[in-house]
Amino acid sequence: MELLDEILWEHSREQAVKITVWIGNNPRRFKQLLSLFLEGEYRVVQRSAWIISMVAQKHPGLIAPHLHLMVKRLKDEGIPVAVKRNVIRILQFIPIPEDLHGEVMNICFEFLSDPQETIAVRCFSMTVLDNLAKAYPEIKQEIMLIVSDQLQHAPSAGFRSRARRVLGLGK
Repeated sequence: MELLDEILWEHSREQAVKITVWIGNNPRRFKQLLSLFLEGEYRVVQRSAWIISMVAQKHPGLIAPHLHLMVKRLKDEGIPVAVKRNVIRILQFIPIPEDLHGEVMNICFEFLSDPQETIAVRCFSMTVLDNLAKAYPEIKQEIMLIVSDQLQHAPSAGFRSRARRVLGLGK
C-alpha cells in the first residue's frame, strides 16, 4: 500500500479503518504514518491524525516511543484542530510518561481555558487533566475553578456532562 496515496484517496471512516488495519501493530508502518502526521501538508496531517488516533486505541504500544514528538507538535503555531483533537484524545487513554506530565498539563490547561478552542479539544483536555490530578492532587483546585467558570456558559451538552463528571457532580 502506498500510504500517502491512500490517505489522499478519500476522507472517510471506511478509508481510515482500512489504513488502520493495514498499519496494524507494525512499527515500521506506524512510523511512516507518523512522518506524514508530523511533516505533511495540512490535509495529510489532518487525515493522518485521525488514523493515528484509531491505531492508538488498538495498539497503544506503538504510540509510546513517539509520544514526545506528538506532544511537541501540539505546541506548533497554527496546527490543524484535528491534530490537537486527536493527540489529546489519545492522551486520555494511554499512560503519559512522567517526564511529559508538566508539559501536557500546561498544554491542556491552555486548551481548556481558551473559550475559542473547540469543544472536543477542551473536553479531552479536561479529562487528561482530571487523570493527571490523580498523581498531582494540587492541580484539582485549578481544574475545578476553570471548569466551574466555563460550566456557567457551557457551549454544549457534552461539555456540561463531562464538566459535571470532573467536578464530581455526576451526570
